[in-house]
Amino acid sequence: MEVVNIMEKIVWDNMQSVIDSKEGACDCDICRADIAAYALNNLKSRYVATSRGETIAKAQVLENQFYLNAIIALTEAVEVVTA
Repeated sequence: MEVVNIMEKIVWDNMQSVIDSKEGACDCDICRADIAAYALNNLKSRYVATSRGETIAKAQVLENQFYLNAIIALTEAVEVVTA
């Protein structure tokens, strides 16, 4: 069984669209890792240990503002790393 932070998945799943929206943002592996680290350090972790737990947690993401918080953290991270 594996413990997973679903916020990490949300960050990685949405990173490219946020990078694409920022003119001059670098898309290399190093910058992507820096962006992910910065964003995740500014987000509350949401760990799940089972596929059922992941489904429940993902449903909460849609109901709450976790998704929006991830986009905001990613946007800030792209700004910081690009600078």
